[in-house]
Amino acid sequence: MNRIYLDNAATTPISDNVLKVMNEVMKNNFGNPSSTHSFGRDSKSIIELARKNIAKELKIKANEVFFTSGGTESNNMIFHSAINFHGVERIISTKIEHKAVLKCIDTHCNNKNIDAVYLSVDGTGKPDLKELEDYLRNDNKKTLVSLMHINNEIGTIIDLKIVGEICKKYNSLFHSDTVQTIGHYFVDLENTYINYLTCSAHKFHGPKGVGFAVALNGVKFVSFIEGGEQERGFRAGTESVHNIAGLNQAFNDAYNNLENRVEKIKSLKNYFIESLGDKINFKINGDVGQSSDTILNLQLPVNIEKKSVLNFKMDIAGIACSAGSACQSGSDKPSHVLLEILDKNEINNISLRFSFSHYNTTKDIDYTIEFLESFVRENQGL
Repeated sequence: MNRIYLDNAATTPISDNVLKVMNEVMKNNFGNPSSTHSFGRDSKSIIELARKNIAKELKIKANEVFFTSGGTESNNMIFHSAINFHGVERIISTKIEHKAVLKCIDTHCNNKNIDAVYLSVDGTGKPDLKELEDYLRNDNKKTLVSLMHINNEIGTIIDLKIVGEICKKYNSLFHSDTVQTIGHYFVDLENTYINYLTCSAHKFHGPKGVGFAVALNGVKFVSFIEGGEQERGFRAGTESVHNIAGLNQAFNDAYNNLENRVEKIKSLKNYFIESLGDKINFKINGDVGQSSDTILNLQLPVNIEKKSVLNFKMDIAGIACSAGSACQSGSDKPSHVLLEILDKNEINNISLRFSFSHYNTTKDIDYTIEFLESFVRENQGL
């Protein structure tokens, strides 16, 4: 049976290079990084070399990188710190952010006297930056602006530099969920005003359960996990040395091969669009001109009532994709992102997210398109 994996925005297969490094570290570098003997020092050096390597690539300082368990923890840590250390009184975001961000906003705004403001988004998922500037100009409350760089469901990319300039102008903190960015795109932090960003290793062929948060331009973290003095006192708990080593290897592999990977993934996405366009009618959800090469969200001319049938048949055919983010793809409810950007007629059509990696091939695409063409022709208009 064919097994085609086109759900790389949910997670990616771990690479052989990463597995090799992790196995070596687990076998040979098992010391507790907090121990002062040679075993501990060896483990600690792996962590600090990884931190320096990541900082060098991002052109930031090593002490601005904090290892975490991934994107969700990083986002929670950022909101906790912005509110409890920097005194944020208002959060400005959109309703199409990742659930990890939206639930952070709900929790903090419900439990504390903090305002939540949601910007309008257009039909492509772009936030209204004029609204953002109006809010910041007309009310000088201490504000955290939280806008993701690449939307995890539709792939729309926002301009971090423009948002950063607005935030800097009005002395507001700027956080961007960059989980779909790191490992796939270069982030120009030297010329972009931003305070917080996030990374998750399993989005670029690293291990699950590890990532990092970055704090820039004078902001601080405060611990919300109490215990030891790991991560300079900001994140208690014995570090997962093998996972950090795996993250570092995946990060190196991604940026050392970035140009080739981007070129291949872009060509696969374009091939998918062009080949499917020769077979059936469809619409691309999101911003066609400014979207991630890794993500393609398609709206098919088939009623959403056929979604469960499609999911079953795709699984039988061995094709893995998603009806939304992996965090909610098992739900029968429409994607919260698509509910914001599609009209009532469009939301009643089936939408699927295909997401690519450099491991995919044109044969994967051909097989998937053959399946989609057959399904649409059987079910269109029913």
